[in-house]
Amino acid sequence: MNRRFALVTVCLTAITAFLVGLIVAGSLSPTPAVSDAPREARAAAMRAVRPPAASLVNFADVAERINPAVVNIDATSRTRLRNWSQGAAPDGTFEFAPRRDYPEVPRRGAGSGFIIDRSGHILTNHHVIEGAERIAVKLSDGRSLRARIVGMDPATDIALIKVDAAEPLPVAPLGDSDTLRVGEWVCAIGNPLAYEHSVTVGVVSYIGRKLFDPSLDNYIQTDAAINFGNSGGPLINSHGEVIGINAAISSRASSIGFAIPVNQATDILPQLKELGRVSRGFIGVTLRDVDPDLQQSLRLPNAHGALVQEVTENSPGDRAGLRTYDLLVAVDGAQVAGSDDLIRRISARKPGTAVRLDVVRDGRAMQVTVKLSERPPRREAETPLDGPEDVPQPSGVRGLTPALGLMVRNLDRDFRRRHDLPSDLGGVLVSRVEPMSPAFDAEIARGHVVLEVNRTPVGSVEEFARLTSAATAGDVLTLYLYVPDREQRELRTVRVDGP
Repeated sequence: MNRRFALVTVCLTAITAFLVGLIVAGSLSPTPAVSDAPREARAAAMRAVRPPAASLVNFADVAERINPAVVNIDATSRTRLRNWSQGAAPDGTFEFAPRRDYPEVPRRGAGSGFIIDRSGHILTNHHVIEGAERIAVKLSDGRSLRARIVGMDPATDIALIKVDAAEPLPVAPLGDSDTLRVGEWVCAIGNPLAYEHSVTVGVVSYIGRKLFDPSLDNYIQTDAAINFGNSGGPLINSHGEVIGINAAISSRASSIGFAIPVNQATDILPQLKELGRVSRGFIGVTLRDVDPDLQQSLRLPNAHGALVQEVTENSPGDRAGLRTYDLLVAVDGAQVAGSDDLIRRISARKPGTAVRLDVVRDGRAMQVTVKLSERPPRREAETPLDGPEDVPQPSGVRGLTPALGLMVRNLDRDFRRRHDLPSDLGGVLVSRVEPMSPAFDAEIARGHVVLEVNRTPVGSVEEFARLTSAATAGDVLTLYLYVPDREQRELRTVRVDGP
């Protein structure tokens, strides 16, 4: 009896365990192998495999792993102080003149960086080591090593330096910034205000900010605290991978910082190591994306591609015959999504390379071959427009367009002289923009010059009034502008308000 009872119990237990095992196994899915997949497929698979970051973030572990690879950078250069004296100039104004020079004194700057390989290569910002004659790198264990510059790229504010150590150094693993998402947790490590190896935590606030150079900038915005001295340090995701290089902060808020996507750095590392600089292909055109308003106004056949706003004289694009309003839709047969995509494809090619552009001009498809030149250095920002808001003009003619919310006037000699406008530049000058108007929403500002309305040249206030007076509520007008403070032409779309 007892033996039979024991046998039945064992059988029931085995059956129960088997059924439970089936239930558990049915609720699990196999983990895909991602090591040999292409970059896009690997990133998608990793997103599927990784649990939601918000429920697993432990930046104490992340900081413990990455901190040894974060370094403090001290960049020193010589500068000469001068004693200035004030005196009266012949015209009655005051001028300052150097009286005598003092001996050269060192100028020191501080920043951060992170080690990317065991041989001692370090990524940081160009502005951290720009002009430095001596660079000292302090490791997390307290050692200080002399560093040398390997390569710099001012256009993206990236620099590569190197230290020589007797033993292999700790490394910060690099992630894939293309997989980053808004709202994802990140942390910053660096040397803010000389507080070494500070760790701050926040989220990704935005991806793709344009700050200095609209053609190359693709900044990650974060609310993780970034301060002076954080420049060059790593922005790290919840998996302990570097996905950005901290580079800039907002001067108007304490919770807005910006980092360069790490993929921008990895793309140019071979050139920095081999050449010491970055050589990029260049067409010589300014571009903008196609939005629904622009497509409607110009009757464009495609919603994708990059629209040419201006062609620089004697540039490769000019020599190849590109024109304003050309829609560039493909590079060497590969379709482009927008202006950023096209710029990345062109910049990745070597100067001297010939590329084939698929162009839509006035509704007709055509192909243009362009031999690329080298991208010139980025220009410094120009001084903003100044002067009174509404300067009287000799003709006394003004044009007020209530539907658009702007006032224009004819160009005069004084404005041309003050802003060094090209002698052959026509158009009318925007003298006033009403707040909360369609023109205000389109970011049209006082001092802009309207060259064309819907591809029709504007030579006077009367012509501008004639071209805009027929617009009714819901219509979209495309204004071709010259922006003096950027010395370039741009297209802006304005949707007419209703009564």
